Amino acid sequence: MSTRSPARLRDAGIALAGLSAVFLFEMLDNSVLNVALPTIGRELHASTTGLQWVTGAYSVVFGALMLLFGAVADRFGRRRVMLVGLVLLAFSALATTLVTTTGELIAVRALMGLAAAMTTPGSMALAFRLFDTDALRVRALTVISTAGLVGLAVGPTAGGFALAVAPWQALLLVNVPIAALAFIGIRAGVPADRPEDLHPDRIDVTGALFGTTALVGALGTPTLFAEAGSASWPGWTGVVVTVAAVAAFVQRERTAAQPLLDLRLLARPLVASGLAYKAASGLAVSGLSYLVTLQLQFAWGWSPALAAIGTLPQVVVLLASGRFVGPFVQRVGLGRAAWLSAGAVVAGLALFTVGGRAGYGWVAGSLVLVAAGMRVVGVVAGNNVLQGLPSNRTSVGAALVDTSSELATAVGIAVTGTVLALLVPGSIATTSWTADWLAAFEDGITVAGVVLTVVAAVLVAVGMARASTRASTRAGTPVAEPAQTAL
Repeated sequence: MSTRSPARLRDAGIALAGLSAVFLFEMLDNSVLNVALPTIGRELHASTTGLQWVTGAYSVVFGALMLLFGAVADRFGRRRVMLVGLVLLAFSALATTLVTTTGELIAVRALMGLAAAMTTPGSMALAFRLFDTDALRVRALTVISTAGLVGLAVGPTAGGFALAVAPWQALLLVNVPIAALAFIGIRAGVPADRPEDLHPDRIDVTGALFGTTALVGALGTPTLFAEAGSASWPGWTGVVVTVAAVAAFVQRERTAAQPLLDLRLLARPLVASGLAYKAASGLAVSGLSYLVTLQLQFAWGWSPALAAIGTLPQVVVLLASGRFVGPFVQRVGLGRAAWLSAGAVVAGLALFTVGGRAGYGWVAGSLVLVAAGMRVVGVVAGNNVLQGLPSNRTSVGAALVDTSSELATAVGIAVTGTVLALLVPGSIATTSWTADWLAAFEDGITVAGVVLTVVAAVLVAVGMARASTRASTRAGTPVAEPAQTAL
């Protein structure tokens, strides 16, 4: 789409507003709920793992189905699939008013994850296709990323203050007007999909089934062990099913004539490095957000409103640093900006792990580092992945970006919840804490932080290694990269 015509620029602006609302929902959804977890745990009498799944169900369903719906969008229309997903989001948010048990809330959160899987891949793909130069694309992705990061930053603060005057259900009902805004913007500003822009092959339903089973199993199995012990048959059944599903998915995608995901795409340096950086960032951000919420309210006894004030350093950095993203990327280059920003996010998590128990100053420092890093990494990593893919695979490319981030988010929550379930007896939502419980809880926070920091650091190292492979290729070293052919 040309961006020179005034009418088209106007439509692109309207579309950007709608697409930005989609990313606002995606990032606001979990962040605004995190600050309410202690309140939800007490009101619904949730167990430690139940509380974990209140947030984890969204990320697991979102991450597990995103590739499938990215493929669906590439074949049946990105605009059409997004509009259906936004309607589902509004109705699932309204269903929150009927929730009376932890299980019902988890089901609602899973529906929201399904809506996110339908809407998010298309939003990045459409933004990438609306503009025809790298500079405009980076600016567009920056605008959309800003909306999402504002939601991520403001969510805990706004949620904490809202809990002082409203029930926790109000935090999810805010998705209704957001969905309406996104629906109007996309409906009015995004043109209908053209047949020539869609991918003609059939959807690999078998591969989607294997892939979804593998992802759900990988994320859910640790919880089964935490709940029933290392000798539990449900846990080991989950291991067997997960391994079998992974093997079946890889075999299917390597041999299918029309695979859901051509695994050769993941070998491209731009794609591999971008996904690794995005995953590292998602893991660190989700881990820090979850751990800080638990630390401030459970270990230190802060009220939701005070905990909301405690997250303000992150809000300030995210809101104030937007104007510096473009100049920073231009100065250091896309490649260096990617690993520097991903490394800053991981450093923030490491800082909290080392000193978070010592005082709020350490927590504030970690929030600042993470905010500065994630302000950049989302834009540059996503742009790199989409640049490295064929033009008719942009929805699947966007799905890969968000799948890596959401799966990392789900892993961060699952690791934290599993570690706490193993090290802290009973439910962390209890209102009476002994000194032994507090010590066990803080030990669990530290152990979870160490595990997440190490894994995130490894992902950054992998991203740097793959990026250097591309640099060698451009310098003349004969490193093979698959041709950009349609699947």
